[in-house]
Amino acid sequence: MILEITGALDPHVHLRDLDWAHKATFASETAAALAGGYWAIFDMPNTPPATITRSALDIKLRRMQETALCDWGIYFGASQHGNEREYPAIIDDVCGLKIYNNATTGDLLIADQQVREAHYRAWAATNTRKPIAVHAEEQTVADILALVRQYRVFTHFCHISTREEIDLLRAAKVEGLPISVGVTPHHLYLTQDDLGTLGSLGLMKPELKTAADRASLWEAIADGTVDVVESDHAPHTLAEKQSNKPPFGVPGLETTIPLLGLAVHEGRITAERLVELVALNPQRIFGVQPPAGTITRLDLSASYVIERSKLHTAPRWSPFEGIRVFGRVREVRIGGNVVFDGENVRAVSGSGRRAI
Repeated sequence: MILEITGALDPHVHLRDLDWAHKATFASETAAALAGGYWAIFDMPNTPPATITRSALDIKLRRMQETALCDWGIYFGASQHGNEREYPAIIDDVCGLKIYNNATTGDLLIADQQVREAHYRAWAATNTRKPIAVHAEEQTVADILALVRQYRVFTHFCHISTREEIDLLRAAKVEGLPISVGVTPHHLYLTQDDLGTLGSLGLMKPELKTAADRASLWEAIADGTVDVVESDHAPHTLAEKQSNKPPFGVPGLETTIPLLGLAVHEGRITAERLVELVALNPQRIFGVQPPAGTITRLDLSASYVIERSKLHTAPRWSPFEGIRVFGRVREVRIGGNVVFDGENVRAVSGSGRRAI
């Protein structure tokens, strides 16, 4: 069965490059995005130099324009030291604002609710349509919902991972708050019990949780609480992950859609729900549309085992190595042009365009 997906969009990736080009580049990871079936990706602001000033944004914009192979967008980051005055000057060039409210890679953590409120207030005054994306865990989810309730700014909750968080967000949707919810394939298919096998290759933020938490995420996909399955693609070199101080984060751009194909095969979701989770809902949340003739052809009958040697991402490893999936990307077209033919990436560096 060939499933046609119009404009698959991953709104949560960390592409590296610039100061972290030794890990991966915009070229290598946008190639991985195409091989994974994506039309476009939205890049997070917490890799150095952090995207928290106009000048840092310009550097990233220029580098993406020169080297990206798929279409793309860039988040601006809220600074713990206050950078709200930047918002009017950057609003037209970004896909949204990212606020880190719990520990993560980089130094953008904002733990003070008053500082968070200042960013919400300034973003609400600057813009009426581009969302705030948040890293919020446990009680912090309730803290952010209080700001959503006060300022009515559309907020996307990234990589939700526990039953308690899901329960809060489900209730918030019933209340009518303007929010959306994202989960990752590693929280859907792995748990803390897998760390004995994965070791440092299973370290990410938020951490892997319990089987009960995982079950709650699948329930939330079934009842519509979850809007997006996002990769949270965060590549590090294998040497770094196997070091004495392994960084948090795992690659995921090439495995997310095939893992959802596995979910279809297992009867967890329908093919139509897969399309909602990776294309229709991300497009709706961020207010984007793919160019005409943009399509991913996913062969849901094709089964294969994930192997690191077949990956396009620069680090060439995956926490899902050895897992059998159902869903091979046979072709990706952007604007009618074949950019991935099922084996090879055919797009050239710099051919990607800003999606928003």
